[in-house]
Amino acid sequence: MTIPEESLDPPSWTELRALGHRMVEDMFDWLDGLRDGPVWQPMPDAVRERFGGPAPELGAGPHAAYADFRELVLPYVTGNAHPRFWGWVCGNGTGLSMLAEMLAAGVNSSVDGFDDAGTQVEMQVIDWCKEMVGFRPEASGLLLSGCSVANFVGLAVARNAVPGIKEHGVPGGLTVYGSTDTHSSVRRAVQLLGLGTEALRVVPTGPGGGVDVAALDAAIAADAAAGLRPVAVVGTAGTVNTGAIDDLTGLADVAARHGVWFHVDGAFGACAALSPRLRPLVAGLERADSLAFDLHKWMYFPYEAGVALVRSDAAHREAFRYAAAYMAPAAGGLAAGRGRQFTEYGPQLSREFRALKIWMGIKEHGVAAFRRLIEQNVDQARYLAGLVEASAELELLAPVPLNVVCLRYRGAVPADRLNALNRALLVRLQESGVAVPSHTELDGRYAIRVAITNHRSRREDFDLLVRTVSALGGELAPPVVTT
Repeated sequence: MTIPEESLDPPSWTELRALGHRMVEDMFDWLDGLRDGPVWQPMPDAVRERFGGPAPELGAGPHAAYADFRELVLPYVTGNAHPRFWGWVCGNGTGLSMLAEMLAAGVNSSVDGFDDAGTQVEMQVIDWCKEMVGFRPEASGLLLSGCSVANFVGLAVARNAVPGIKEHGVPGGLTVYGSTDTHSSVRRAVQLLGLGTEALRVVPTGPGGGVDVAALDAAIAADAAAGLRPVAVVGTAGTVNTGAIDDLTGLADVAARHGVWFHVDGAFGACAALSPRLRPLVAGLERADSLAFDLHKWMYFPYEAGVALVRSDAAHREAFRYAAAYMAPAAGGLAAGRGRQFTEYGPQLSREFRALKIWMGIKEHGVAAFRRLIEQNVDQARYLAGLVEASAELELLAPVPLNVVCLRYRGAVPADRLNALNRALLVRLQESGVAVPSHTELDGRYAIRVAITNHRSRREDFDLLVRTVSALGGELAPPVVTT
């Protein structure tokens, strides 16, 4: 008796091929028509309810699954592919990188360090990243989900560089230093690394928004004199709030003077190093012991595409190296380990083939195209800031050193009502579908925050934003009472 066996391959590849062609055409139509649709729209309750219920026992087939995607998912996505999405710090993706994701999922490589093409592609992408930001060729690197994990990796190497920690655990008294604008992922990394929240010493910022270097120097010296052990200084190349950049050269000098690790969170600002015009803003980046940044932000690639670079290959590998017979390199065959053993440089064993979309995208456009777009975004930020300053109704809330513009509607509204008005204005703006900025608070003032990491934006989009914010502000403003 023959026992029937199953697989998940389709009964007809011809039928699935036809559906796949339709998916590609539909997605290209969607991307091509982005400008004509809303940036984002709220999901109706009736649609939201469709996401309840148990997993189906029996499958409905690929056509039904795709129909649900078109009806329930595509109309209600975040919207960061749209030309007028400027919320948080999100890139847009590109057409070819979308197709590259399909290719990567098709071959389904686990890029662990085998003797295969996936390893070679990631090694080359890392080499390109080092070249783009000015890191020396001998440095190591790893592609990760994003800057949160890349910050964790950099600080893990810093922590494990302290003798005995890897074997005996984390002693008390280790300290890490950052500014009041250091990203929350650094605080989370400090907690996950077992140092404790109090180990993160928060140093005030100066007038330009960057960390006060003299205050940092004094804080490290005071902690060391008190018997604590300073481990790492975290600099920021582009704060999330305003795009401010720490004095990275000054931080590198302080770190060197005290013998501590210098880590830079360059989530989006590190990419300014691609431009000779903008590179002076991030001078000192190349002196970092470790650097974290995202290619899915200001390099416009699809999620996920984070990068961790570490100056010392030996320190990087030692922080994560382990011995396991089933993972040891072999003398030949697939496990020969002729490339980098990525599993020994980070926390992941299973690793997706995220390098392919980056590799193909850089081959498609060339680094010069990304350089021009980064400069274009900075110019657009300054254009928007000029529109705000020229407006009688709007107010610029922070300097614009890079690509983040913080503004609010001011009008003739009493000061104690401005925060509530601008909070309501932002909701109305997002729900209108016209544009999606995000928000922050600066010295207690609620700000509409426009982070421009968008290769599809045009100046006319910023003209529309200013007109819409002014109009909505006028609608929401309380009537002026005259006596």
